[in-house]
Amino acid sequence: MPRRSPQVSWGQPRSLQARQLLAASLGLVAFLALAGYALDRAFLETAESNMRQRLRSLALAYVAGGEFARNGEFIPPYETVDPRLERPGSGLYAEVVLPNGHWDSTSAQGPILPAGKMLEPNEETFERALPITEISGEAGEAYRYGRGLIWSAGSDDARSEFPYTIYVLEDTTALSRQVSVFRQALWRYLGGAGLILLLLQAVILRWSLRPLKRVVDELKRVQRGLASRMSGRHPRELEPLTESINAFIESERENLDRQRNTLADLAHSLKTPLAVLRARSGEDVPVQELREEIDLQVRRMSDLVSYQLARAARSGHVLFAAPLEIEPYADQIVRSLEKIYASKGVICEFDIDAGARFYGEPGDLQEVLGNLIENAFKWARSRVLLTVKEGELAPNRRPGLLMAVDDDGPGVPEDKIDLVLQRGVRGDERVQGHGIGLATVQDVVRSYRGTLDVSRSSELGGAHFEVVIPPGL
Repeated sequence: MPRRSPQVSWGQPRSLQARQLLAASLGLVAFLALAGYALDRAFLETAESNMRQRLRSLALAYVAGGEFARNGEFIPPYETVDPRLERPGSGLYAEVVLPNGHWDSTSAQGPILPAGKMLEPNEETFERALPITEISGEAGEAYRYGRGLIWSAGSDDARSEFPYTIYVLEDTTALSRQVSVFRQALWRYLGGAGLILLLLQAVILRWSLRPLKRVVDELKRVQRGLASRMSGRHPRELEPLTESINAFIESERENLDRQRNTLADLAHSLKTPLAVLRARSGEDVPVQELREEIDLQVRRMSDLVSYQLARAARSGHVLFAAPLEIEPYADQIVRSLEKIYASKGVICEFDIDAGARFYGEPGDLQEVLGNLIENAFKWARSRVLLTVKEGELAPNRRPGLLMAVDDDGPGVPEDKIDLVLQRGVRGDERVQGHGIGLATVQDVVRSYRGTLDVSRSSELGGAHFEVVIPPGL
């Protein structure tokens, strides 16, 4: 069959650097576009405002220098306010609207200007993009400023007034040229600034994401076996991640070591029964005695295998386990033990903080509580006390835990504390047991990086077993 080519997944997420660079680039482009538009509009409005003020000044100066004849005809200023008003088709035009006609400046000869209407006295107008026809016949646009005025003329015995309006127009050629030059410069500078900022933010993103790349490189080194753990040289934001990875690596390494130790312990435990069977099978012994010996050694090996398998099945320190309430498990264990030791009449008291929680496997909690409380019931005369408190606190970590079991029995002599924590050693050979309970508790507690301490109980006078589990990740 022909092999299929791998399909490209368009939904595959981009790298963090590509995503950040794309988002920042889009934001920068949008910002520059809005800034360019705002600057362009501000420049255009300022230019038009300046145009209005200039045309207004020309109109008032033109009116101030001109006058009217007796027949009402407008007489322009003797000294022109702007030479362009005297040059036909110059682009600057003046028009005076009278009650019975109008007057145009010399520059208005040739172009076709829009007709102006009579304005009320002191009324002002400023109009944009009015259509005009140039001398060359081309269509254009112009700005026009208009002002309504009143002319007063008088003599010794009479006085007359009449309204008139003056308009000053200027085509948009010069202003459009200025706006065009400004826009070219504006977008050239904004484009250059945008390019520089894009390159700068690419460098900044590369620099800011370098710690993540270092984390990835260290993970690859760990995967290839070139490093045993992550280094501690990382920014504060990445420390929880690297610490969790290191904890996971150590947990997996501990699990692997535990499995190897379990196999070694199993092999060592089976060595003796197998050697006995090998030796007995070579001897001339009665069949019944051989059968009894085989049955004894087989049961012993079965017990050893069951114990080692149960020990290997315990996962130990769980990194992300849900918090467990302790009182329900303790209550269940105590109820069972009260039935077994009913003849002793032992009473178990609880002193458990409401907020105390165990972060781990339920089986580990049952293993620790079960062995400690059962040991206390076994040695107590009448009272057992279970104390559970929230342990040490640390920032950004789950809280630690303190569990203590006291009894009013004979206690553990100081010279035997180390012995009772060893596997297979009992505090008193006359008491039934296998000597592995406290050792199992110590193994479980150590898997949570905790400690098991044995001392004299200040409360009840007997033994005091204290488990301290530090804050976890």
